[in-house]
Amino acid sequence: MTRPVTLFTGQWADLPLEEVARLAGEWGYDGLELACWGDHLDPARWDDDDYVQGKLDLLAKHGLKVWAISNHLKGQAVCDDPIDQRHRDMLPDSIWGDGDAEGVRQRAAEEMKNTARLAAKLGVKTVIGFTGSSIWKYVAMFPPVSQELIDAGYQDFADRWNPILDVFDEVGVRFAHEVHPSEIAYDYWTTHAALEAIGHREAFGLNWDPSHFVWQDLDPVAFIWDFKDRIYHVDCKDTRKRMGNGRNGRLGSHLPWADGRRGWDFVSTGHGDVPWEDSFRMLNQIGYDGPISVEWEDAGMDRLVGAEEALAFVRRLAFDAPDAAFDSAFANKG
Repeated sequence: MTRPVTLFTGQWADLPLEEVARLAGEWGYDGLELACWGDHLDPARWDDDDYVQGKLDLLAKHGLKVWAISNHLKGQAVCDDPIDQRHRDMLPDSIWGDGDAEGVRQRAAEEMKNTARLAAKLGVKTVIGFTGSSIWKYVAMFPPVSQELIDAGYQDFADRWNPILDVFDEVGVRFAHEVHPSEIAYDYWTTHAALEAIGHREAFGLNWDPSHFVWQDLDPVAFIWDFKDRIYHVDCKDTRKRMGNGRNGRLGSHLPWADGRRGWDFVSTGHGDVPWEDSFRMLNQIGYDGPISVEWEDAGMDRLVGAEEALAFVRRLAFDAPDAAFDSAFANKG
């Protein structure tokens, strides 16, 4: 398989990058999708050439490369309303500051600009992340929500993200938004609306992660085809549904991960309901040749088991497209 298989380090940021790189190299990964938290990457140091080279040298030491970096946590804060304890718990002091909501949003926006600059210094063309959303809180549409209020949310997204994307354009890097509940684009139609809001500019594309489609009953394979010009990155994460008993709900019931009363749960790649083979075949059809990145999330499985097993699963199913159609051999009748 010519496409590299990488490991997203977001769920491993409690470990030093040196340790994560050692594990990934021993398992046989081709590279890491580096998260911009923990000690893995710091966008504030984008202009420190020694720091940047040090990260590349560390990866090379373990036979790894980097094709994409991610900054979900800071991207989330760019548009979110309200800004509250959830953000305090995941943001560094440099972004949180005094906790004033607008100040947090502005500092998060600057961090995303620096993330683009860091990516360029690393020789990376794609940054994955979240956008946040000022209108996700209205998803139930009650109390009644006017169309003007929804439109204002998309405008807020465009106003806050266009200046960020200007920097992405300046440095030749693309942003791949992960379509995900709690973001401005969380399903099929909101993805259309988000792209419309920013005028379909090329700097803004999508990170295809099917785990967020399955529990919403969206077709992850059709999504690849319909947004084929915007699939800038692929994350492999799985979801298992358990909604057939008339008790477990789609919204999770405020229950913790791996609780058997939930209607769905994230599980390690290959252990859920994502149609992986159909998905990889469709990625072949649209000509996607970027990295396939394993995002390990499974509250019921040890990550040291799940990450290695997921690599073998992806390598088995994410086969290359053929050089020629099978029936081309019939043209030579001898």
